[in-house]
Amino acid sequence: MEEKRNVYDVLMERGFIEQCTDPDKVRELLGKESVTFYIGFDATADSLTAGHFLTIMAMMHMQKAGHRPIALLGGGTTMIGDPSGKSDMRTMMTREKIDYNASRFAQQLSKFIEFDNDKAIIANNADWLLDINYVEFLREIGVHFSVNKMLTADCYKQRLERGLTFFEFNYMLMQSFDFYKLHKMYGCKMQLGGNDQWSNIIGGVELVRRKDQEEAYGLTFKLLTTSEGIKMGKTMKGAVWLDPEKTTPYEFFQYWRNIEDVKVEECLGLLTFLPMDEVRRLGALEGAQINEAKEVLAYEITKIVHGQEEADKALEAARAVFAQGGKSENMPTTEMAKADFDGGIKVIELLVKTGLCKTNGDARRMIEQGGVSVNDEKVTDVFAVVTADDVDADGDIVLKKGKKNYNKIILV
Repeated sequence: MEEKRNVYDVLMERGFIEQCTDPDKVRELLGKESVTFYIGFDATADSLTAGHFLTIMAMMHMQKAGHRPIALLGGGTTMIGDPSGKSDMRTMMTREKIDYNASRFAQQLSKFIEFDNDKAIIANNADWLLDINYVEFLREIGVHFSVNKMLTADCYKQRLERGLTFFEFNYMLMQSFDFYKLHKMYGCKMQLGGNDQWSNIIGGVELVRRKDQEEAYGLTFKLLTTSEGIKMGKTMKGAVWLDPEKTTPYEFFQYWRNIEDVKVEECLGLLTFLPMDEVRRLGALEGAQINEAKEVLAYEITKIVHGQEEADKALEAARAVFAQGGKSENMPTTEMAKADFDGGIKVIELLVKTGLCKTNGDARRMIEQGGVSVNDEKVTDVFAVVTADDVDADGDIVLKKGKKNYNKIILV
């Protein structure tokens, strides 16, 4: 009988796995039984981001292979905020805001993970963290943590230089307690997360082993970064969101269409379900041909996140606007009142209003560098204004920044 393909091998081949507490045991475990595992999502915003998408893809691979995901919403841990990778303390959020964000995460996750018939679980650590008796918690959990060891953890090192509050110092204990609770409640044996979570995951693995005298495992994924080591998923407008109201499918498509050449193969392996032979073929393309691979990457990711219809529209729009003077009904649009243009509006103001530039200073620099056009005419004057008379034959105003960023202003 042919051995069933092990999801550990799949994740390794596709480039997910960065660190693992016991690779041989984890691979063996994933090959012989259905494993309940968890990934935590602190509810710091009202939408998941492109950064979360990598861990969601890993959850999908795991579920397809017969394992059971727990999506743990951080209704409790978000009250503190994870210091990992942060140089300053997170802004504190109200309970109501956190609860709302967690409910939005649950909706979005259900697009990717099948929760029916106990195939996956959504849990919220607010259920056990918010009513903790602090003295009991310290007696039960705190005794298992060495402060000396915690201070050597990567998640605290960066903050020690700037000042780490005791408030945040508790975060590792709380996340470790999550693993212990999920192990008790659901038989959860593994925690998965981004590589910046390694110290917190180790804390949970060791707590489960000490408290329950049972094996527990941790596995981390690589973080998506640019070639300079900066986290991917940021644009001039801010984060790349999975919510189409916050980042349109076209903008989402364009983000992946415009990534660095050297990152194409890596992202195809991590963020699509294309066979690895095809991933390697596309990743090997050079010169102008790499644009074919980028288009495939953008289309495949957009299809998973927003569905085939939106991916088709985004592809059509991208191809249309890439052609000189091209327009598409699916390109990003901004509606503005005709009356707003009676006295003329500065191009700088339009660039900011449409989100093509973040600030007036950014807009000014783009114009000075010759990177802005209105209806395909280059703007050379930073004081240039646009009036209702400047509409094209269709009654629109097409604003372009650089080679690939467009916005169609529709006058209403």
